[in-house]
Amino acid sequence: MLALSLAALLVLCAVQRIPMADALVYRAEGSAVVTGRDLYGFTVTEWRLPATYPPFAAILFVPTTWLPLGILKAVFVAGNAALLTLLVWLSCRFAGLRATFPAVCAASAAALWLEPVFQTLLFGQINLALACLVLWDLTRAPGAVGKGFALGIAAGVKLTPAAFILYLLVTRRVREGLTGLAAFAGTVLLGALALPAASVEFWTRRMFETGRVGKAWIVDNQSLQGLVARTLGDPSPGLAWAVPAAAVAVAGLWLARRVPDDRWGILVTAVTALLVSPISWSHHWVWCVPLIGVLVAEGRLRLAAGVAVLFTARTMWLVPHQGDLDLRLPWWQQPLASPYPLVGLVLLSLVPELRGTVSAWLPDQRAVRSVLGQQNVRVVKDPQDDEEQTATRDHVLRDNL
Repeated sequence: MLALSLAALLVLCAVQRIPMADALVYRAEGSAVVTGRDLYGFTVTEWRLPATYPPFAAILFVPTTWLPLGILKAVFVAGNAALLTLLVWLSCRFAGLRATFPAVCAASAAALWLEPVFQTLLFGQINLALACLVLWDLTRAPGAVGKGFALGIAAGVKLTPAAFILYLLVTRRVREGLTGLAAFAGTVLLGALALPAASVEFWTRRMFETGRVGKAWIVDNQSLQGLVARTLGDPSPGLAWAVPAAAVAVAGLWLARRVPDDRWGILVTAVTALLVSPISWSHHWVWCVPLIGVLVAEGRLRLAAGVAVLFTARTMWLVPHQGDLDLRLPWWQQPLASPYPLVGLVLLSLVPELRGTVSAWLPDQRAVRSVLGQQNVRVVKDPQDDEEQTATRDHVLRDNL
């Protein structure tokens, strides 16, 4: 089944002559490192795409210059297909599902057609690689040597994964969070040593130029800013976006801190980061894969099917989106243009109900029994608990770790 899905994708790429634009940008970044060209002074492809990642990422892209363009595209397709299979396997482990080889292959064949995954392969993006790096690190055993290091590397390539380092810190896993910060600092230092001028330019200027990445109001952008801009018909919503984004960031981190299940804490962090980021292209939402896995593991099959349909439907591409039509959509087309931020907001509002109470979570005897079968349970201690409750809770924590 997986082979058939990949074959269908390859035929589609050949017929449509997919340019894999992002892979071309990565190749140009690697070439700039090798030749000494201005890293942030060029554009490539017919869409005039610039380099937008930190200098450390450009260093990692140097090997893309070693291959002819046709072979490079084939490597990106094959590599992303393999990474999708790895992400499905990691998602099964993350959710507590049995990851047999036939099941992983079948799930990967289906996941290939989820819009964020499909777009990642078509563009030659690195979203699957970063998601695998983050999910692998976060699902390692507590206290594992170097846990948090991979998060720092991912954040050094693309800044958004830094949200997971913050998650470790707010959930009081200070050593792991500091390891992530140290690894991230190491990527910045390496970039500064290899590309000093580019590093100064990026960290003092380019990282703040969100418009350089692309137009925030087009339907491609499935962040909260894109939702607000299209709803208001304003290409620069300013405080109308910044204030809700700040509120969502605070609420998301609070919720991730309070929810007693690490699976939902990690998913809440991922969704929060995607919502508050100024630009979250639709292919950034590959976190729908572990989300669906967790819903299936918890027996919420209808909800899992609904989420899968939503991330497969591609409704944002069905509405008018040429030129500035994105800013002139009628009210009934607005949900179709912004499905991912809407489902993200709904998810954040439903997490307390999905996981039971959050801020007032009291692990009495019935609550303890209800979490015995859960994995990665993070206990939130109540200082007023008596000694018997505390001993029982500690026993549950050891069993689930």
